[in-house]
Amino acid sequence: MQRRTLIKAAVAAAFTPALAACGGSDEKAAAGSQLASWDWLVSQADWMDNEIKLFQAAHGGNTIRKTTQVTDKYPDLFALAARSGTAPDVFQIARTPTIQEQVSNGWLLPLDKWATESWKSKFGPGWFGEGGNTFGGKTYSAPFNGAGSNLQLYCHHGLFKQAGLVNGDGTPQLPKTWDDVTRAAEAITSKGGGKAFGLGFGNSQGGALSWLTEIFTRGAGSVGGTNNLDYRVGKWTYSTDRNYADFINLLLDWKRRGFIFPTAMSASDEQARAFFAQGKFGMIVNGVWSQAAWKESKFTDYSLVTLPSPTATPQGYFYYGQGSSARMFGISAKTANPDAAFAWLDWLYSKDAGQRWVKAGLGLSAYAENNDPSLVDFAPFAQYVATSTTNLPGPDPILRNPELAKVKVAAVKPDINDVLAGLYTGQLKDIAGALSELDGRLNKAQEDGVAAAAKAGAKVSMTDYVFADWDPTKPYVVKPS
Repeated sequence: MQRRTLIKAAVAAAFTPALAACGGSDEKAAAGSQLASWDWLVSQADWMDNEIKLFQAAHGGNTIRKTTQVTDKYPDLFALAARSGTAPDVFQIARTPTIQEQVSNGWLLPLDKWATESWKSKFGPGWFGEGGNTFGGKTYSAPFNGAGSNLQLYCHHGLFKQAGLVNGDGTPQLPKTWDDVTRAAEAITSKGGGKAFGLGFGNSQGGALSWLTEIFTRGAGSVGGTNNLDYRVGKWTYSTDRNYADFINLLLDWKRRGFIFPTAMSASDEQARAFFAQGKFGMIVNGVWSQAAWKESKFTDYSLVTLPSPTATPQGYFYYGQGSSARMFGISAKTANPDAAFAWLDWLYSKDAGQRWVKAGLGLSAYAENNDPSLVDFAPFAQYVATSTTNLPGPDPILRNPELAKVKVAAVKPDINDVLAGLYTGQLKDIAGALSELDGRLNKAQEDGVAAAAKAGAKVSMTDYVFADWDPTKPYVVKPS
């Protein structure tokens, strides 16, 4: 046996058990590889560092050089690296440019050599689809996160108890309906005596008002929320779905009655989360990511609910498209160590890493069996894990017609948060008129994008966004076009 063959055999023998341990490919990767890995997981840095430590221990000699970029700078930094041929071996897939454009640019390595049908089957059915994480029949990424409630209404235990909002067993009486929220906000504000208010948010960076509107209108049955078309009709429906105007009127009523923290419009989201922890207001709409910061600051005296509704039972839920949401990490087409790069990517996508992600309180796992509230020690995060039942598979236009990936819809400004800010501050007076004008601009941008793609040869139309057979109370299976 030649020396080169001996070395290959030794490397293969050393690496095979490690790959088997993480449940991945049977390909052999060269030990001693140094891999660059980029992410924007600031709040999740401890999890990532631990995964690197475990991976390196299991794959002797392979090292990961992690770089965590600032979230809003990541797309530009990654694009610059990709264009200059210096992209990291493994990376979080930037949200812009689109994954379709990144594939077209030749930035991502197809994973089909390792991501066999057997490998993909471990995630369960429906997670891989053309236009989502597969392009031209080649797979470029895989699902990482499970689907939970996108936003939650957090309730401060101390202020609820101070206001007498308690059950017979002494636990906080959490609101479920719009009226419950109003009563709780009134009681907390009244008892607070000018030092504590019912509700708060931080809208200085934009977004907080749309979060409030999103969680309340979805619970009322507005299936598009604030970020999507209503796929039942394939249009934006802010002005034709009365839930939006009803909630905005409720929000303005809360403001008029003094239930909302006075500096909500000038505070940042980070400041608002800190104020909530300090007991300056009793309720805030935020995402699960806020739990890590609160836990770090030793604030754990809170609970959460999601989808407050005008009725006792929510009329709508959160929805996700399995094809469009099933991607997180990718491999550079320029990597010099593709086998080792896939071994690292496979480790990140392993069931064990996903379980550690859930146990660390960072989110849900793509593996449904990892999302068991009883396995979570931290009560607020266990509550969040239990909300996975409020997120259903919904219509995914790209999964039905991959040609829609060629549709580019121009950003519309002022957007929904700008309009909500105008109405909240009184700069806009006419709720119906403002929502109708916004609908007009959004629907025109959508139609223009479809028309441009069709003119360039794509087989697309506005009817591709219509799912007339969708029952929003049930999981939806996308049928081929």
